[in-house]
Formats: sequence, C-alpha cells, structure tokens
Amino acid sequence: MEAIVDLEVRYALDTFYFLVMGAFVMWMAAGFSMLESGLVRSKNTAEILTKNVGLYSIACIMYMVMGYNIMYSGTDSSFWPGFGSLLGAEDNATDAVLAGGDDAPYYSGLSDFFFQVVFVATAMSIVSGAIAERMKLWAFFVFAIVMTGFIYPVQGFWKWGGGFLDAQGFLDFAGSGVVHLCGAAAALAGVLLLGPRKGKYSSDGKINAIPGANLPLATLGTFILWLGWFGFNGGSELMISNVAEANAVSLVIVNTNMAAAGGVIAALLTARILFGKADLTMTLNGALAGLVAITAEPLTPTPLIATMIGAVGGILVVFSIVGLDKLKIDDPVGAISVHGTVGCWGLIAVTLTNSDASLGAQLMGLMTIFLWTFIMSLIFWAIIKAVMGIRVSEEEEYEGLDTGECGVEAYPEFVN
Repeated sequence: MEAIVDLEVRYALDTFYFLVMGAFVMWMAAGFSMLESGLVRSKNTAEILTKNVGLYSIACIMYMVMGYNIMYSGTDSSFWPGFGSLLGAEDNATDAVLAGGDDAPYYSGLSDFFFQVVFVATAMSIVSGAIAERMKLWAFFVFAIVMTGFIYPVQGFWKWGGGFLDAQGFLDFAGSGVVHLCGAAAALAGVLLLGPRKGKYSSDGKINAIPGANLPLATLGTFILWLGWFGFNGGSELMISNVAEANAVSLVIVNTNMAAAGGVIAALLTARILFGKADLTMTLNGALAGLVAITAEPLTPTPLIATMIGAVGGILVVFSIVGLDKLKIDDPVGAISVHGTVGCWGLIAVTLTNSDASLGAQLMGLMTIFLWTFIMSLIFWAIIKAVMGIRVSEEEEYEGLDTGECGVEAYPEFVN
C-alpha cells in the first residue's frame, strides 16, 4: 500500500512540476512581446503585440491538431515521422502516453503536451522579432501555421521523437538546436526574402541605426525571458521526485542563471571595447545569448564553466549582430544572432563537458536542423510571397504597421 501511495505522490509531484515549468516557458511569450515592442519604433508596437498573441495561439492549435503527433509519432522510420490524428482522438498512437500509461509512468501525458507546446511557440517567437516592422501580419500568421504544424515538429522528431539524429548520438538537452537554431533558420529565410527596412542601409553602404522606442520595456522583456528560461531548461530534466533528480534540476537552474550572467558581462565588455560605450541593447542580447548557449547542455558543466560558456555566447552575439548588419541582413532585435549563431555555439559547447558527446554528431545535428528549416522555410515564404505578398507597402511602412495592419495605435498621443 505504501508503495502505491509513493508512486501516486511522485506522479502528482512530477506532473505538477512539469505543468509549472511549462507555465514558466509560456510566460516567455510575454518576454518576447515586451522585448520586441521595446526594440521597434512606437508606430509598430500594436502590430508586434498582436503578432505575439496570435502566434502563440496558432502554435497551440497547430501542435494539438498535428504537431505533437508528428513529433512523437512512434513510427518505425527514423527519418520520416508518421502523421497522426487530432490529439486525444481514439486512434491516436499516443493515447497511452496522454493517459499516463506504461509509456509515461511518472507524469501525466497531457502535462508533457503542454510543456512541448510552449516550446513550439518559443521557436515561432524568434521569427517574429527578426521580420519586424515590414512584414504583412497575415502573411506571418500563414507561415506560423506551417512552421508550428509541420516544419518544427519534423526536425523535433529527429531528435526528441527518437529519430535518426537521436540514434546518431546528437545531444540537445533543452533545444539550442531543436528550438533556437530552428527558429533562427526560419527567420533568416524570411528576412532574406523580405529585405531590410527602408532607411536602414544607405546606397553608399552606411548602416543607419533605427533605435527602439522603449528600452525599459525591452529590459523588462529580457528579465521575463531570463525567468522563463528556468522553466525551459529546468523542466527539460523531466522529473524532480527523487533526490538525484531534484539535485539535477537545481544544477540545471543554477547553470542557466550563471550562463546568462556570463553573457551579460561579456557582451557589455565587448561592446565597450568595440563602440566605446556600454550598449544596453547588446547587453540585453548578451543575457539571451548566454541562456541560448547553455540550453543544449546545462546539466554536465560546473557553474563556473557554465558562466564561461555563456560568456562566449555574449561575445559571439555582439560580433554576429555587427557582421549581419555589414551583410545588410536587417534583424531589428538581433534574433538571428542570439538564437542562430549562439545556438550553434551551444550545440558545439556540449562536447566540452559531456563525455557522451561527439563533435561529429553535434555538427551533423546542427547542419541538419539548419538546412531542413532554412530550405523548407524559404520554400513556404516564397509561396506566401507569390500568393499574397509578404511585405507591406512603402507608405504603410512609413506610417507604421499599427494603423495599416491593426487599425489602432499603441501610443495614440505620439508616433515616432
């Protein structure tokens, strides 16, 4: 009898832990909304907010309808997942998992679905920032349907669904590749087809800064994301109901926090050396870079090594943002650099502390995720561009997407 009670208590505890960690990750949607709103001009704020609320909802629905069953299809093939039915349908291959059956004995399967769906929304949020201030709202929403229902789940299956990347020994604890690099690759494809914002680059090659309207809001968004990342990485341990797992979750969260701190200091110093000033936007991106860098492996490093891994990410993100600008790849919030460039570093950094990791497997996973997502995104962005267009008119871009796309201004008293 005591054994049965113990199992029920552990089941309840691990399920509750999963749900709370998922709620932390869901709160990252607020962080992305605030960060992006702060880093764009005030005339585009309402559209940014609409986009973030919409993409989160689309991600939830599409992952329920098909994404979850693609990513965890249980197919015998390691290359191409099965395409199951609606979540919870009678012929769903994952019914046993959803009911907490033998395949998932220590937590509710629905808590796993909730935890996974907020990851999908995170990947799509990365795309939102990179294409800000010039993309049609409804074109973005159409791509969000494809990204969250198909592109993301397929590459997720290759690692977390037991596909060929997992079989080859590719390691990605919480998604430096599966989530962050995937989102950045989709964003890069969209940005290349979309082109830069008007006035960003002069004909003589000069790069013109376009300051964000609300840096306090951007800073708040960064702190919200920092907090949410404790759920992102901590929840990916999947269990907390015994001493060993509780200690592991504690180490993961400490390492996550230290990597972010390392990223901040490194980015701050790098910006000071390059620009002669303490650049706040680079510092904020340094925090996010540190978080992305440690996400692939937050369990095996010591806190000191985690700090150093985050610091390398903080240095890389500054150089990457500057480099992409020189290539005239316009990313208003630095999303491609934070999640793509540093996502690659995070996957490679796994080999520094995890004895089970091989550089070959990590590079194979990195290239597979990037190429799949980039090529498929480029195809679907091109289709959307041909069918309905992806860029607003010059007049609408000049006046701001708030009035043109949403019919409302976030700050009606003034427009910058």
